[in-house]
Amino acid sequence: MIASRQALQLQVNGADAEVRVGLHDSLLTVLRDQLQLTAAKRGCNQGVCGACTVVRDGWPVRACLSLAQGCAHSEIQTLEGLNQQAAMQTLQKAFADEGAFQCGFCTPGMLISAHALLLHNRNPDADQVRAAMSGNLCRCTGYAPIVAAVLQAAEHLRAQEIAP
Repeated sequence: MIASRQALQLQVNGADAEVRVGLHDSLLTVLRDQLQLTAAKRGCNQGVCGACTVVRDGWPVRACLSLAQGCAHSEIQTLEGLNQQAAMQTLQKAFADEGAFQCGFCTPGMLISAHALLLHNRNPDADQVRAAMSGNLCRCTGYAPIVAAVLQAAEHLRAQEIAP
């Protein structure tokens, strides 16, 4: 028997979105397949790689492990929704300046995790950055340029008094 789908209201990137979901549909599936928000990547589909990371109520979560129905009363932000914010643009520039990406597959999840860190800690040290980024796997760059990029962005945001 095929499970029935029901209407669900989500708040994504500051806008209301009505989607149709089954009991086991992940937030990642809904974002990518129904809302065409494809920055969150389908990587391991087990919550290990971090490629699907989005912000839920101010904290990074794995969209592949989050049931869509459990997100009905949450504010979801994807990279697409954060792209126009000065803080995200600062992070993206720092990633480019430090060579913190190569193939780019992990980059959206890395940027989301870095943004969430800076939202809660405007002055992280390298160990705090490593801890915040530890749920994101990168096969290309190693992690030193990523840590350097987040630290550079944090410094710039503090100097410019830009809130994440």
